[in-house]
Amino acid sequence: MILRLLKNGIDRKSWIFLGVLFAVTFGVSILNLAPTPGSTLHLSSFVVTVLGKYLTYALLALSVDLVWGYCGVLSLGHAAFFTLGGYAMGMHLMREIGPRGVYGHPILPDFMVFLNWQELPWFWLGFDMFWFAALMVILVPGVLAFVFGWFAFRSRVTGVYLSIITQALTFALMLAFFRNDMGFGGNNGLTDFKDILGFNLQSDGTRVGLLIASAVALAIGFLIARAVVTSKFGKVLIAIRDAESRTRFLGYRAENYKLLVWTLSASMAGVAGALYVPQVGIINPSEFSPANSIEVVIYVALGGRGTLVGAALGGVLVNFAKTIFTGAFPEYWLFFLGGLFVVSTLFMPKGIIGVWGHIANKWRAARARNASSTLQANTLKKGD
Repeated sequence: MILRLLKNGIDRKSWIFLGVLFAVTFGVSILNLAPTPGSTLHLSSFVVTVLGKYLTYALLALSVDLVWGYCGVLSLGHAAFFTLGGYAMGMHLMREIGPRGVYGHPILPDFMVFLNWQELPWFWLGFDMFWFAALMVILVPGVLAFVFGWFAFRSRVTGVYLSIITQALTFALMLAFFRNDMGFGGNNGLTDFKDILGFNLQSDGTRVGLLIASAVALAIGFLIARAVVTSKFGKVLIAIRDAESRTRFLGYRAENYKLLVWTLSASMAGVAGALYVPQVGIINPSEFSPANSIEVVIYVALGGRGTLVGAALGGVLVNFAKTIFTGAFPEYWLFFLGGLFVVSTLFMPKGIIGVWGHIANKWRAARARNASSTLQANTLKKGD
């Protein structure tokens, strides 16, 4: 199956994407670790961390593109799955602190000691083991998505109504996690992480390792998504996107296809959130904000809906622009973001990838015309 995917599922554009991804990742890693800090070639750990964060957003955008670009399900609540994955990893990192916290409690995290909790809640049990936390990163968002999708898709809720419900889901989770009695740190969330798998989170080597892990996760997510959309299953998804009623009439259970890809997408978003947390050092309920989910939709729209590569590219480019604009013009960032969405909708309906493809096609057509004209001229000369 893997060989068939490499042969049929990955086109030239995909190979370029993967090549650039790993070239940039390893280039940044080497320039961070090899040169001395005073060298002009040295890249700071800040650059490594920011790039790693960009790659987690790219994976999140990829998960949204899988359901929106290929199945026609516009999700305005994928931040919920991203944040749940982040909380699962954050809970493990909090358990890893142990007695090194401010209050020195060997089991309870600092915020629980501060709030006079007497024992660890049952849903925190097992998070001292990395393998269990990694499993929860995938299962918790996946199970929530499965339950939500089971009711929504079987009730045939579609279009803007489904989008509103997904936004309501993430808003409800945000309000719940803000409560101190939920056991997730309330407004402050989870922070002050020390290490992961025994490695200090503040060391350059660990930051580079997390960057490489983010790149690998993005590549694996891309390959999984590519395998899905190029398979027979993916063809049915596209049919559902373009004509769901006709697809049902042909005998396909559209709700089952939607449910499977929706659950897969949620788990991918959870992995992105889990990689995001140790790199930024905090996870709190504000990550559930519906505005974050809307931003992800803009990533996909700007990069190119239904292209996978474009979604990942949009995630990196929009966040790079966000870093620049929030530093130079913080009060204008939201206007710039809204402008990006309007421009991409009106003038770039296929996103950056679509514009690039259009330019490439025109260039190839011009070359073909020039070659044809040259051939005709040479033929006429030989005839003379």
